[in-house]
Formats: sequence, structure tokens, C-alpha cells
Amino acid sequence: MTVTLADVAARAGVSSATVSRVLNGNYPVADSTRARVLRAVEELEYVVNGQARGLAAATSDLVGVLVNDIADPFFGIMAGAAQAEIAHGSPASGGTGGGKLAVVCNTGGCPKAELTYLTLLQRQRAAGVIVTGGAAEDAEHTRAVTAKLSRLATDGTRIVLCGRPPLPLDGDAATLAFDNRGGARRLTGHLLELGHRHIGYITGPKDRSTTRHRLEGHRTALAEHGLAADADRLTVGGDYHRHAGYQGACELLARAPELTAIVAANDTAALGVCAALRERDLRVPQDVSVAGFDDLPFSVDAAPALTTVRLPLHEAGARAGRLVTGREEVPPGGIAMVTAQLVRRASTAPPRAS
Repeated sequence: MTVTLADVAARAGVSSATVSRVLNGNYPVADSTRARVLRAVEELEYVVNGQARGLAAATSDLVGVLVNDIADPFFGIMAGAAQAEIAHGSPASGGTGGGKLAVVCNTGGCPKAELTYLTLLQRQRAAGVIVTGGAAEDAEHTRAVTAKLSRLATDGTRIVLCGRPPLPLDGDAATLAFDNRGGARRLTGHLLELGHRHIGYITGPKDRSTTRHRLEGHRTALAEHGLAADADRLTVGGDYHRHAGYQGACELLARAPELTAIVAANDTAALGVCAALRERDLRVPQDVSVAGFDDLPFSVDAAPALTTVRLPLHEAGARAGRLVTGREEVPPGGIAMVTAQLVRRASTAPPRAS
């Protein structure tokens, strides 16, 4: 059933004219009244001009690209590649028409902000939405995101999930899922093949799908070599920033001085690990091997160059851009796995002789 302006007015306890003024922004309205109206709009998931929904759905030239942190190269690379494909054919890209406007929505990793952006894109009748990066692992939030994306999809908005698990959406959608488990398993397997048996691990942010999947891959490799029993002691929580790698390495070294290798959840945190080791006059890789994940651009220029797992972020972002604009067919079943490739560099070596 379509939600009307009158429904919003009744929920907020104001007149329909007041609701119109708030939504159009063309007349002064008290802050408290504005807040009540916007809360009612959110609760009812009201779409402006809801009566014309069937005729006007998804008619704009706007495509939303949701990222956790645009300053993080992981997201910046994907967003930039997607934007170039979304603008394909526009005058800005050297064409004569046909491109769309990409709007990057920076959520800061906040689940509430993610839902707010999806609501705003629905009101703007976005032609497409790309959601990048790991998902918050909260059942209520997952249900809310699924409902919002389903409504967008059934209204004609193209949905692409890039780097996060698929969702059971109504309407057509495409998922480019990253092989985080397989990549982490291969990375830890590489260290085990070198002879390491005391391997520390610094996780990503708590309650994120990427964090869980990479940790599961790491622990699968340990279990395959009979080393799972000590995994909890050799794992510390962290995030995807340099300071987390630094602090995590300090904690691991205090907890387990016998460590010969440390794996960080991403390359940025791995740089923090290296800094902590240098402060303790420990050499990489002669004393402690270090590995990261993602193969961000600076990884090859680190000293020593960082062993990591390469995710083709630019290629994935570009493909998401083509999918969301309909210039590439949705993969069979709606899901494509993006392969993670082990990249061996100078930061890992066999452990020192005991």
C-alpha cells in the first residue's frame, strides 16, 4: 500500500502543508516540527510523490555508491573505478551523452548512516545503488538493509553489492563477493609452508562480515596443520588502521614472545605492525615475518615490500559500475566470486633458527 503525504502528516501530528514545507524546504519550519516530520517519513518509508511511484520510479540519472571510508584506498579505488564506468558516455568522460551522475555516500562504517543514505537515494529515485565493503553483522540491521534494497530493486533501481555477502532481495540484483576466506587461508598457508608455527593475527573491526571471513580463513589453515588450539591466544582485536596494527603487535609480542610471524587484517594495519617491530629492534622478516591483505598501492613500496593478498579492487569497482548501468549482464544466479590472489614479497621468510 502506497504511503501518502496525509499518512506522514497524521504520524507527525501536523498538517499536510507542513509536511510539504519540510520536504520542499521552501518555508521556515520549527526545528522540533521538522524533526517530527522527518522521523515520520523515515518510519513510514515515505517516498516523495508516492502516488506517481509506478510511473516515475528510478527515472533519475543518479547512482549512489556507498562506502565505509572514502579516505581508505580500499574504498577509494573501487569508488573511483565505479564512477568512471557510471559516467561512461557523458561529456565529462569525453562522450556525447548517456552517462549518469555518481554520488559517493561516505557512511563512516555507521549502520544507521547506511540506512539513511539508502532512504535518501530512494527519494531521489536513483537509477542504481552500489554498496561496497563488508556488512555489519547485526540481524536487525541486515533485515532493514534487505528491506530497503528490496524496495529500491522492485521500483526499478539496479542494485549491486560489491565486496559484501549476497542478500535475499526482491527484484534483480548483482553481487560481486570477495573471496576473503580463501585468500586468508592461502596467506596463512604460505607462512605455514615456510615453517612458521607461532603466528599472531590482528583482526579487522568487530562484527563485520569481512573481519569474520578473513579470520575464518586464517583459522582454517591453522586447523589443517593441527595448530588451532592456540589460535585464541594468538589473536587480538583491531581494525583497518595503522594504529590498530601497532597496538595489536605490541599486545601479541607481550602475550607470546615466541611469535615468528604476524598477519594483519589489511595492509594499512600491517604497516603499524612493522613500526612496532622496528621500535623493538626486531627485523622484518629475519626476526618476524609480516603479512597484510588487499594489496593496496603502497604495499609494494613498503620496506620490505609487503606479502599480501591481492583483491582486484579497481576491476571489481569497474565491473560494479557496468552492472549498475546495465552495460554488463548480471552473472548467473546473480552472484560472482572475485578471486583473491596470494602475492609473495620480501616481508615473509622462513622463521629464524631457534
